Amino acid sequence: MMQKTEKRFDPAGGIIAASLALIAAIMLWDASGLQITSAYGVGPKMMPIAVACGLLILSAANLVMAARGDLPPRESADPKAILLILGGLAALIALIGLGGGFIPATAILFAATSAAFGRKAFIVDLVIGFVLGLVIFLIFDKLLTLSLPFGPLERLL
Repeated sequence: MMQKTEKRFDPAGGIIAASLALIAAIMLWDASGLQITSAYGVGPKMMPIAVACGLLILSAANLVMAARGDLPPRESADPKAILLILGGLAALIALIGLGGGFIPATAILFAATSAAFGRKAFIVDLVIGFVLGLVIFLIFDKLLTLSLPFGPLERLL
């Protein structure tokens, strides 16, 4: 005889669904206060609305899966990886806040995140992060004429 395992509501999935819905609601509320007009019909106000709608869809899908008990089992968290990513984010915030600039802050975040995923080539990852940060900075600054946080290096470009 086969035993039937009864699927139950997954509370963690429900919390995630509620969190996604809350973030979407905050984004929609914030976007509703924007007074940006566009000569082309669709302006910058549209992007937060589109992202919020996507979050609402993800929230609903997550809630359905949580109610059915269909969410996959979660892996255990690796505290070292979490600390590396949080440390990279803290370094990014500190460097930008102290005037270090976008490019070095991005390089450190990239290397820390790579290390969190188990990669051992920290110096190589710093270089890759630096190149990616440089490319992103140049695209935003030169092509899109949007400013990212400047530091000594960015002022040279």
